Amino acid sequence: MSDNYYKPRGFGGFSLFPPMIKNLIIINVVVFFFQIVGKQIVTDSGFTFSDIITKYFALIPFQGISFPAGIGMVSSWHFYPWQLITYQFLHGGFSHIFFNMFALWMFGVEVEYLMGSKKFIYFYLLCGVVAGLFQLFLPPIFGESLAPTIGASGAIFGVLVAFAMYFPDRYIFLYFLIPIKAKYLIPLFIIMELVLIESPGGNIAHLAHLGGAIAGFLYITFEKRNSISRNPFNNSSSGKNIFGSFGISSNPFKRKDNSVQDAYFREVDNDKNLTVTQKDIDEILDKISQTGYQNLTDKEKRILFEASKKMK
Repeated sequence: MSDNYYKPRGFGGFSLFPPMIKNLIIINVVVFFFQIVGKQIVTDSGFTFSDIITKYFALIPFQGISFPAGIGMVSSWHFYPWQLITYQFLHGGFSHIFFNMFALWMFGVEVEYLMGSKKFIYFYLLCGVVAGLFQLFLPPIFGESLAPTIGASGAIFGVLVAFAMYFPDRYIFLYFLIPIKAKYLIPLFIIMELVLIESPGGNIAHLAHLGGAIAGFLYITFEKRNSISRNPFNNSSSGKNIFGSFGISSNPFKRKDNSVQDAYFREVDNDKNLTVTQKDIDEILDKISQTGYQNLTDKEKRILFEASKKMK
């Protein structure tokens, strides 16, 4: 293959760590480092520095929590609005942060490239906030004990749902052995969370997981409807998007009996001398990273199409 043609920078031609995934992992790891180091620093109140981080940045129930602090002293922990964001970056142990960050990377990379980095971080934090609200309002209804909530799991459940809705037929290897399609496996996870809500004991915020999943489902559903309404190739008579549920198709250059599309394909077919260079591809990948695939121009999509043919 000539040096002028596209060379993949990672799997599927994309970087293994797009901007927001990379930044989220770095921030979570740095915060976890301070939590670990903070366990060795004890304050005058009898709490460690890690406890102080939890007090102000974990998600504290509306009712507040009281702990004994020192001799004859009581420390009251209260809810602050910013905790709906900050609790998402705290973790309770190595396995907690490892599996959360692994899931974020495994399922989030392609979702970020599809959405664009700015929309992805908004989506991610929104799912985490909704997960936090579920954890704040619903535990008293189910008789759960009040405790601080930490972890990115709620937001990541939103990412899992987005992955299943964008790539329903993609196989996921359960326990790295059993292949199951995303459209079956992710709903199974959510059903398990529903069942486990009623399970006594444990320190897992199942309600937060459920809240993040619901937020992800609603967000992608509304995004899907908006994408269909904005798509100029949408077939209004049938109400179906000929480019797929989310404006993306495995063959975006398939012809249809539509005058608008006929004009588009005539223009593409006339571009016989279209050349693809590494610089062109890099610029397009950067644009996908920032604004998502759906915002590419027709020519940019054609360039990616030509590059994919050269790779085969």
